Amino acid sequence: MVPLQNGVEAPSLLAAILGPEHVLAGLCGTISWVVAPGRIRNIGSANFIKFGEFDNRRSERAERLRQLFEKAGVKVDIPSDIHKALWEKFLLVTPFGGVGAVSRAPIGIMRTVPETRLLLEQCMQEVSAVARASRVQLSDTVVPDTMKFVDTLAENATTSLQRDIAEGKPSEIDFWNGAVVRLGRAVNIPTPVNQFIYHSVLPQELRARGKLVFPQ
Repeated sequence: MVPLQNGVEAPSLLAAILGPEHVLAGLCGTISWVVAPGRIRNIGSANFIKFGEFDNRRSERAERLRQLFEKAGVKVDIPSDIHKALWEKFLLVTPFGGVGAVSRAPIGIMRTVPETRLLLEQCMQEVSAVARASRVQLSDTVVPDTMKFVDTLAENATTSLQRDIAEGKPSEIDFWNGAVVRLGRAVNIPTPVNQFIYHSVLPQELRARGKLVFPQ
């Protein structure tokens, strides 16, 4: 099993159920969505898959899988530290999605309005602090480096989370900003910006999941 979902908890959750011998940690990157059955629209060039063993050893099974993906024309990598790779992506998508969900704006707007740009940076700083407290070796420049990448994204880019929220569908909020809050509590790191985003979006999430009915 190689989970490619957003977030940082899926690999350990699967390993706890199936056993670590049956699971690789993994992630993917893309800015795309389903526009019709069998049709995907992609508006970015950052398409990739990364995976690896929990202990970061270069295993035979991981290498075989890498070769299969490569033969299929997929951009694939086995990073030297899969946990760092997971959190680097988490640090990008969680602020992007969370701030997008509350502002209802694409990244081109969020990064140019000073107030929402600050929210993105503050959200990233909280994720970075939780990662370090969880013994994940992120670089000291991970936040400014990620903001530089944000500045290269297509102006109309949005995340699956904010699109789901806007369309009244169940989203990944529990595993994005909600996870930052939950994991932050576990390592005694305050996460007020992520908590605000999570609490603000939660009523819509509960409504989408049929757990809350808004008055007519």
